[in-house]
Amino acid sequence: MKAISKETFNGVLKGMDIADISRATIRQCVNATQELERISGEKYVHLEFGVPGIKASQIGIDMQKEALDAGIASVYPPTGGIPEFKWNASAFIKAFIGVDIFPDSIVPTVGSMQGCFNLLLECSQLHKDRKAVIYISPGFPSHYLQAKILGLEARTFDIYDNRGDKLGPKLEELLSDGKVCAIVYSNPNNPSWVCLTEDELRTIGEVCTRHDVIALEDMAYLCMDFRSDRSVPFSAPYQPTVARYTDNYALMLSASKIFSYAGERIGLVAISNKLYAREYPRLHEQYGLSRFGDNFVLTFIYVNSSGCSRSAQNAMSAMMEASVSGRYDFVAELREYERRAHKAKEIFFKHGFSLVYDKDMGQDVSDGFFFTMGYEGMSGSRMLSLLMRCGIGAITLNATRSRQEGIRVCVSMLNGEEDFRKLDERLGMFTDLLEEENESEAQDK
Repeated sequence: MKAISKETFNGVLKGMDIADISRATIRQCVNATQELERISGEKYVHLEFGVPGIKASQIGIDMQKEALDAGIASVYPPTGGIPEFKWNASAFIKAFIGVDIFPDSIVPTVGSMQGCFNLLLECSQLHKDRKAVIYISPGFPSHYLQAKILGLEARTFDIYDNRGDKLGPKLEELLSDGKVCAIVYSNPNNPSWVCLTEDELRTIGEVCTRHDVIALEDMAYLCMDFRSDRSVPFSAPYQPTVARYTDNYALMLSASKIFSYAGERIGLVAISNKLYAREYPRLHEQYGLSRFGDNFVLTFIYVNSSGCSRSAQNAMSAMMEASVSGRYDFVAELREYERRAHKAKEIFFKHGFSLVYDKDMGQDVSDGFFFTMGYEGMSGSRMLSLLMRCGIGAITLNATRSRQEGIRVCVSMLNGEEDFRKLDERLGMFTDLLEEENESEAQDK
């Protein structure tokens, strides 16, 4: 492949109304790389889009077909979910997270994205003048966009500088004016892949209880910190969670990564039993329903989508049941991402790159679905521009609200040896192009 010229690259960005590539959304970056693929006639190495790179679970596919053949497509699903989904989700959470959540407190959603959006919408209406959300960053770019769409203030801080004993004081600082309604974070973290410890989650839980705010914990990558084996149901070690330390929480799980079932847009929200039943006068004034859980289901989810696909609920229900019974080891399948990340990191290191978020409370960051890369002395914006001109797509850490310079790397699309060979080749092009441009700039001076 020949490197894309600066003029052509800038023309593609201008045509897509991308003023600054460092602030482009994931979808914008994907669209730009696809256009560059068309222009160059070369297939890009796609590191930008967090889509599953493993086949969907056959257990889910078979059950979904069976449900459709049984005629359920003509019947509206209950907004709060079909009974078997709720029961199997409760057992799944007990088996792999180690907490007890009643089936009635669990609601299927159109992916965890819809769950988070509706939780934010509800949390921002529980108390007067609480319209701010804390995001433990870096984070999933679309989560910040949700706050913007809802007209909420997004308060962010970089976890890089606030681990351990520093976490509590930072949260207290951001909560001090009493205007925060929720705290949002993912664990493992997208994109840094650092994992909050039980002590840090205890800190978050205690802060949530003290200030009466709600922790919205995104578990999209459940059991994917492969430094510990969390594959055995009902056996420690369990997935770390804030749910052990406060009643003010809602967990968001998705079939997209856990079961590689992204195409059917199915996930769930599991609300603490006490929060589900808690009554809020402001909700009653607005909607005639007092309980948090009733409003989540009958007000917000109902108006937003009237529930979610019945057959997809059957599919996820079957996959959860098989995991709980030990017939299906979903964690073993996900370890493929660990292998890909390890190999991809070695290729980046070979060409002079380094991990941005490299340590996790003194340990090396785990190999998993995402990691972060930087290049000494280079901004994330310039780094991504050069990479995209050399046939590699990614997103900048700036788009994830990180204060560090670099890119997010997703390994899911590195599906074979040819992809790794191209990554090696294109990173070599990157270093050559960088050297050429540096020499040209020196001569111009």
